[in-house]
Amino acid sequence: MQHFPIFLALSERSIVLSGGGEAALAKLRLLMKSEAAIVVHAEAPEDEIVRWAADGRLTLVRRPLAEGDVKGAALFYAADEDEAEDKRTAAIAKAEGALVNIVDNLADSEFITPAIVDRDPVTVAIGTEGAAPVLARAIKADLEARLPATLGPLARIGKAFRKMAEALPHGRARRDFWQDYYFDAGPRAIAEGEDKVDAALDDLLTRHLGREAAPGHVAFVGAGPGDPELLTLKARKALDAADVVIYDRLVSGEILELARREAVMIDAGKEAYGPSTPQDQINQLITKHAGEGHQVVRLKSGDATVFGRLDEEIEACEAAGVSWHIVPGITSASAAVAGIGQSLTRRGRNASVRFLTGHDMKGFAEQEWSDLAKPGQVAAIYMGKRATRFVQGRLLIHGADRATPVTFVENASRVDQRVVSSTIGTMADDLAKADLTGPALTFLGLAPRAAQGALADNPHALQKELA
Repeated sequence: MQHFPIFLALSERSIVLSGGGEAALAKLRLLMKSEAAIVVHAEAPEDEIVRWAADGRLTLVRRPLAEGDVKGAALFYAADEDEAEDKRTAAIAKAEGALVNIVDNLADSEFITPAIVDRDPVTVAIGTEGAAPVLARAIKADLEARLPATLGPLARIGKAFRKMAEALPHGRARRDFWQDYYFDAGPRAIAEGEDKVDAALDDLLTRHLGREAAPGHVAFVGAGPGDPELLTLKARKALDAADVVIYDRLVSGEILELARREAVMIDAGKEAYGPSTPQDQINQLITKHAGEGHQVVRLKSGDATVFGRLDEEIEACEAAGVSWHIVPGITSASAAVAGIGQSLTRRGRNASVRFLTGHDMKGFAEQEWSDLAKPGQVAAIYMGKRATRFVQGRLLIHGADRATPVTFVENASRVDQRVVSSTIGTMADDLAKADLTGPALTFLGLAPRAAQGALADNPHALQKELA
């Protein structure tokens, strides 16, 4: 992030702009929405700027910017649309302590002006680091259509009511009150007229003050394979409501970013054969925070019900008297098989598919090897990288065809996804050569098909097939 987004207080401060043409007009239309005192330096300003000055909306100085003109200003815009003049005025402004923006010159600007969705006092700022203004405008148009015009009045009335709402306990109780106001009671009241909203707020506060504190609760949430676009809507809602998020090592950073900023984030990473948080300690973390009345999200990679030790955590909740529910996610096998252009089952090939783990609490996991070695069998092996040579040996001992396809998919669904094509006869050596460092899923009985063709329709994926 090159440009850190902030909202700058401009009341009783000034903004100076040099320029009087189209570039100046575009900036002024936005700047005049603020409470800043605006001063424009232009020898030949557009008629609209002259009218704004006559209406008292800005101060117009009909001469070029000179030393001393920017002292005390918060922001300065160089908008003369002349490279030499913009350079001259920007130098003056920098020397006099203002932050400088040179229109259409990102490299020499100290800040950028975002696209803005205005529902005063609600403001949404959209920036693309200057790389894609067309994209910023498209996002702005989409948000403009989605955000109701009544959002501004609701926020303005709610702002005036904040002191009254402090009668509620800080945290979840207060958050629930505002959730009810902005998404239920407020919109219903304002539909009858803005004058009805204050009474609705009073009534809502009375009802919330009479409520008992809600008990804590645990949501066991599947975070999917890593691509944030594969997170379910229900999972997003759970993250929005969470006071505490206890997450596993494989949950991607992009998904963790979707949690509430105020939420307590706890890394409970578990890694096979490596450092990990003991399961008993994870159970205690879950029940402790829920017992304190918090909304807890236990965030697990893929689907929480697949090789996630979910039952142990549920049993801990039940023993502690904590309520819970499960939010399913997309498991890694589903994402990985999509990445190689295959299906897990196929008529005439296999009527069943097995989800296996490469290791269990005792070490490498034993399976029904004689069945897996038969032609046409398909299995997805989770956490199987370290067990690859063990699996290969067991299959060959039980008569598996050495030419049976095997596929490894690393970082399924993510931008750094990689696919390694192999066979039972060479799988251990091929995996070693590939040097996969991320989490990988192993498919027995499946080879990549049309993977590169699928990528052409998915610019977000990156896949390297290694022979």
